[in-house]
Amino acid sequence: MSRSVRTGDAPRPVGLYPHARWVGDLLFLSGIGPRDAASNAIPGNVHDAQGRLIAYDIDLQCRSVFANVRAVLQASGANWDDLVDVTVYLTDMERDFTAYNAVWAEYFPDIDRAPCRTTLGITALPTPIAIELKCIAHLRGAATE
Repeated sequence: MSRSVRTGDAPRPVGLYPHARWVGDLLFLSGIGPRDAASNAIPGNVHDAQGRLIAYDIDLQCRSVFANVRAVLQASGANWDDLVDVTVYLTDMERDFTAYNAVWAEYFPDIDRAPCRTTLGITALPTPIAIELKCIAHLRGAATE
């Protein structure tokens, strides 16, 4: 058995899927981006007069994506320390990895308590965001019903 999780404290998914799903004592988060939960705006994005994305602030997007992950964790009854694995998707690895890594170090200063991490450079995400996180958390004794 599994239980899905949805919350108004994180941006709506861009498709028909939950924010997260419990399976036993594991919580699997869907891809979480930096969009604002209330306005759906993407922090730090700058558009030209025709609406084309011309610049973005990776630091703002990193902080926003971490806030959104935290919101889904909290809505699920989990917390930051329950994260065990994070997959990071960056649309511009060369430009953004150093800044992302610096923000990561603020949120996970203790390497022995930090979750495992894989960072991938990809060409695009479903919305004009520069970063997305896919996370797995483990909570001993978590109920699925």
